[in-house]
Amino acid sequence: MFTIVQKELNAFFSSLMAYVIIGFFLLLMGLCMWIFPETNVLDEGYADMQTLFRFSPYIFMFLVPAITMHSLAEEKSVGTLEILLTTPLSLTYIILGKYLASLIIILLTLLFSSIYYFSVYCLGSPPGNIDTAAVIGAYMGLMLLAAVFAAVGLLASSLTKRQIVAFLFGVLTCFLLYQGFDAWITLQTWKSYALLIAQLGIHYHYEALSRGVIDTRDLLYFASMTVVFLFATGLVLNYRT
Repeated sequence: MFTIVQKELNAFFSSLMAYVIIGFFLLLMGLCMWIFPETNVLDEGYADMQTLFRFSPYIFMFLVPAITMHSLAEEKSVGTLEILLTTPLSLTYIILGKYLASLIIILLTLLFSSIYYFSVYCLGSPPGNIDTAAVIGAYMGLMLLAAVFAAVGLLASSLTKRQIVAFLFGVLTCFLLYQGFDAWITLQTWKSYALLIAQLGIHYHYEALSRGVIDTRDLLYFASMTVVFLFATGLVLNYRT
């Protein structure tokens, strides 16, 4: 399994795409936090990281599928998936190896974004006037959200041999899971089931974690969603082989 992780990481960081993706995230978050008038921290006057945690999910809808789109689609397009599946490694280890590689890349991206935390920390009045525990909890929520998106992206990559199709399908699915249920409850017919429907979507659980509130129900939700999409990826690969 760790051989696959290493192979995926080497392939990712040997391409220009890796640095474009990570640089795009850091640049866009920097613009949101320091430049754009409606969102920048300096104008708001509060030493917090809510701007990053509010906009990161929407950036991750594109970033994470861009990371995962090649994982299985490329193996299919060049004809190496069949060879990979005949190795002594089980299908579970193959899927987990590719999934863990994606998570490591996402984690590195988030680690680079910690520069914004230290900037806000130093700019506080007095310096250090920031709720660090809440920031850690929010980062945990963002990582869990990215973990679900990565599982979705891996499933999308298993459905096609075209990377651009896998990317588009991943983006659409991530958007529907994050925002679709909130749009659903705006329909008058479903008003009485609003809370139940909202709890089915990622946004409801991520919002709680982004405030620094760690609830086992939210953790269980993200874990369950991740397992469901990884299991679905296994079913797709089993069916196609």
